[in-house]
Amino acid sequence: MGTVFLRRLTRWQAETEREDIADLYVAALRGEPGQDRAAFLRALVDRDAQQPEFTMVVAGDPALAGAAWGHRADRGGAWWERFAEVPTEVAEQTARQVFVVAGLVVAPRRRREGLATRLQQQLLDRVRTVPALALVPPGNAPARAALQSWGWAKAGQLAPRGGEDTPLEAWLRSPGP
Repeated sequence: MGTVFLRRLTRWQAETEREDIADLYVAALRGEPGQDRAAFLRALVDRDAQQPEFTMVVAGDPALAGAAWGHRADRGGAWWERFAEVPTEVAEQTARQVFVVAGLVVAPRRRREGLATRLQQQLLDRVRTVPALALVPPGNAPARAALQSWGWAKAGQLAPRGGEDTPLEAWLRSPGP
């Protein structure tokens, strides 16, 4: 177990390193249902990275060992339009704006070392006064366990418009002091 260094990436840097980040995503989710490298890249570059205040934190040892990314989503903005309905609790806590944790992955070789916790903390460091929202696919027990251990609370589900995709569990973290 060597030292892991964290660094923040700009939108441009994240797009430049997208292939390495996609490789990390594939390695982290190897064998999981729904793993699709091309869909991941489209979501990262065309959806997440285009949102206001997009930010990414990566961990290296020196190879890429983990990444967490997210963005601000103002209520009534374009990001919210992809959901058919928003549960009351989520709507109340995100009445003005929310920071969306769009993704967090850790390489299998660096799991159980607290790296996901460090990435999440670094990502949310600048948005302490804004609620944070994470969307988790149903059945992702490791993500649910991690969010619970970090003090997040399940607040319902968000159903994508059109009914094509499975509803996602909505997890909220209240703003800190």
